[in-house]
Amino acid sequence: MFDPTDFPKPTMISLNGVELEVFECGQENVGRPIVLCHGWPEHAFSWRFQMPALAAAGYHVIVPNQRGYGNSSRPTDVSAYDIEHLTGDLVALLDHFAYENAIFIGHDWGANVVWNAAMLHPDRVQKVIALSLPYQQRGDVPWIDFIEGFLGSDHYMVHFNRRPGVADAILDENRYQFLRNLFRKNEPPVVPEPGMMMINLAKAIVPSGEPLMSDLELSVFDTAFKASGFTSSINWYRNLDRNWHLLAKVDPIIHQPALMIYGDRDVVPKSPNLSDFVPKVEVVCLDAGHWLQQEMPVETTKVIVNWLR
Repeated sequence: MFDPTDFPKPTMISLNGVELEVFECGQENVGRPIVLCHGWPEHAFSWRFQMPALAAAGYHVIVPNQRGYGNSSRPTDVSAYDIEHLTGDLVALLDHFAYENAIFIGHDWGANVVWNAAMLHPDRVQKVIALSLPYQQRGDVPWIDFIEGFLGSDHYMVHFNRRPGVADAILDENRYQFLRNLFRKNEPPVVPEPGMMMINLAKAIVPSGEPLMSDLELSVFDTAFKASGFTSSINWYRNLDRNWHLLAKVDPIIHQPALMIYGDRDVVPKSPNLSDFVPKVEVVCLDAGHWLQQEMPVETTKVIVNWLR
């Protein structure tokens, strides 16, 4: 359990046409930047356990609420959340602090942004640490068509794109219940029920498994999404096909040293050919679900710090 009052106070930073809410610690370690990127539907607070440990290890820890989240800007144009904008925010963040490059850590969607930053801005990314989501190989078919053909029209990423606004409204209406039901651990294996997973979670009266965090910790996420709603963060998914086109001529190989941390009980599949695209990767697996750095904070942090050493 973590007391939210112990979390650093944010600074609002104007960059790349938006304002980002940025949390820091270890400012005395100027010159050794490490940037932590959260996933969906999360918040910079999801790195609460790693921030002090990384500062103690000698890093200037920089943790933005990325565009669409928390008190950061929420542009109305869907295309403002494409991968060029998202990685551009990270580059502009380095410029703000006058850093040539940094180590980047990402979880879930944040991992996707970090992988892409390493491709789109290779000179600005020193090392990559990805949690839960491995590098996603760009195939011959745009992402949404590929996912729909493989996993069906009820898959949440397809639903977000094919039926814009529907899930947003249901998640907004059932905000606390959705977040409470989503952030769980030690969930028993069950046969997937029909329908769209995120909508099912939002409507479920009884949660599965055990709570990932205390009510006080969960209130940080709940308060943030009460203010922002879910549309701006879901708009990241609505750029998957746009991102596919944008990356058409980009070198698909991650040349930087990388650490991939999987949760063995995560529903996100492990990559069968990760080293083909990330030749300098080291892989570590933990006995955890999807929310690695919150479910097993001590173990996750130890793996990260040891690898950085």
